[in-house]
Parts: sequence; C-alpha cells; structure tokens
Amino acid sequence: MVDSLVPVLPAGYRSRPATLDDVGMIHALVAECERALYGRVQGDVGGVAAVFARPGLVPETDTVLVHDRSGRLTAMAWVDRRSEVEVHPEHRGRGLGAALLDWVGARAEQAGSTGVVQTVPDGDAEAVALLRSRGYAPLVTAWLLEFPMAEEPAVPEPPSGITVRPLRPGDERATHALVQDAFDEWQERRQSYAEWAGTVVDRPTFAPALSPLAFHDGQLVGAALSLNLPERGEGYIEQLAVRRDQRGWGIARLLLRHAFRAFHHAGHRSCTLWTHSDTGALDLYLRVGMTVRHSSTVFRKGLRGADGTAERG
Repeated sequence: MVDSLVPVLPAGYRSRPATLDDVGMIHALVAECERALYGRVQGDVGGVAAVFARPGLVPETDTVLVHDRSGRLTAMAWVDRRSEVEVHPEHRGRGLGAALLDWVGARAEQAGSTGVVQTVPDGDAEAVALLRSRGYAPLVTAWLLEFPMAEEPAVPEPPSGITVRPLRPGDERATHALVQDAFDEWQERRQSYAEWAGTVVDRPTFAPALSPLAFHDGQLVGAALSLNLPERGEGYIEQLAVRRDQRGWGIARLLLRHAFRAFHHAGHRSCTLWTHSDTGALDLYLRVGMTVRHSSTVFRKGLRGADGTAERG
C-alpha cells in the first residue's frame, strides 16, 4: 500500500483523509465557498458522493480534509487525474490553498500520473493566480448557461418520426450507452455503467420525470438528464446527448425545450447547465436562448511520468 502524503499546513491546522461519512460536511464547505463566490449554492450532496465513486480514487490516499483548532472543517482537496481544492472563505489568505495544491501535485506524481487538471472559476482571481504560479496552464473553458422562464417555454413540433417522453425505469442502460457513444468525441474515457449511474440516475436529486428522451422509430436517439436541486431553486440539466447520426435535425433543441417546460411546470423559473469548449455545443445553447451566467477555466499541469520524464502541461 502506498503511504499517504501529508500536506505541509500553516500552524494551527491539522489534516486527515476523508471518508464517506464526511460527504455531508464536505458539501457544506463547498456550499459556503459557492455562496461567497456566486451568491448561491451550485451543487448538491450527490455531486460530492460521486467523487468517492470515481473508479481510481482511494480516499485514504487521494483525499485530504483540513480542520482548525476548534475542529471545524476549513479546507479540502482530492485528486485522481482531476482534482479539486476548496478553502472556506474565512480561512483564505493563510496558505491553505497553496499547501493543498502542492499536495495535489505531489500525490498525482506519486500515483504515476503524467498530468493533473483542476477547474477554477474565472471570477476567482486569487485561485487562478495560484494555479499559474504552480505551473498550471489553461486547457479548456467551461460555461454555466441559464435560461429564464418567466412564462411557460414553447416546445417546437418534433421532426418527422421523433417522439419524446420522460425517462422510465428500464431506460437507464440504453441511456448510458447513448451518452457514452455521444461523448466519445471529447471525453477522456468511457464511464462504466456503475460510475455513470452514480453521477446521474442513482443520485438522490435525479429527476426522471423532468428528463425527456427522444426516440426515432422506437430507437433511443437523444436524452436530456435533469437534476432537481432544491438548494439552487432552479432546474439543472446534467447531461444532453444526441446520437451522432441523428444530429442536425433539431433533436437537441427539442429535448432542451421539453426539459425547460417540465421544470417550469415543477415551479422553477430558470434552468441551467454546464458545457465546455471541447464539446462545441455553446452555439447550440445560445441559439436556444440561453445566456452565459459565468465561466470557468480547466487548468492542466504536466507531471513527471512513471518513466521519470517530465511532460509539458
């Protein structure tokens, strides 16, 4: 077993690995960071739990929680090719972020990774500067888009041969295959069903009734998979996918509009989703009437690989 690395922290702080029992506490920390930056909560407990379900992540070696003298959780980090560092707003400026970012790099290199990535909001200038100071370089841009719904959104007529209905029990396996095939163009690897389900359909906030599926002559050709996040007070589409041979017929726009209308009927007056520059989908969302709420940048740092050679970021 690989020895767990311990971050070098400022005086008055102590660290330990995270466990599944800490998921709620970690979400509370992340929520405080989101409120400070955005004025609202962005994620849910299920998103934190999904980190622990990553197939290569070992909590004992790949996670760190930082507590102050009173025992309060003040910062956290995890790394498994991708990474995340969060510091409570009241404890920023004390060196915790730098210490955890250094730990992320050291742990990723120890694990034999040739690179590590982290997503940082563009509005967090201090975090962006810190990443750049540690040799991280921009990789892709991500945008959170929103669609306001003061009135019930109109839904266009479906293309010939296309029918739409909400996801039902038994649709999950076919939906997983559709999403993985559609995302093959840009995602780093295909997800197993168990990993994918943990991030989408098995999450407590997954909303099948608000997740329209599109069929062509009985074959599944598109899906908009939605989460109902009470802390956000708005609809959220986790994934949108259309089979490659069915693109260009307006199916994505149709699914989005069905999801918007379903969220409006559920009492929400706005709907959001994330996309990034590798997908090439930004223009689609803008044409549907969505606008950019804020942006983030995915940064990457090249590390010394298992063969001992350094890779450029």
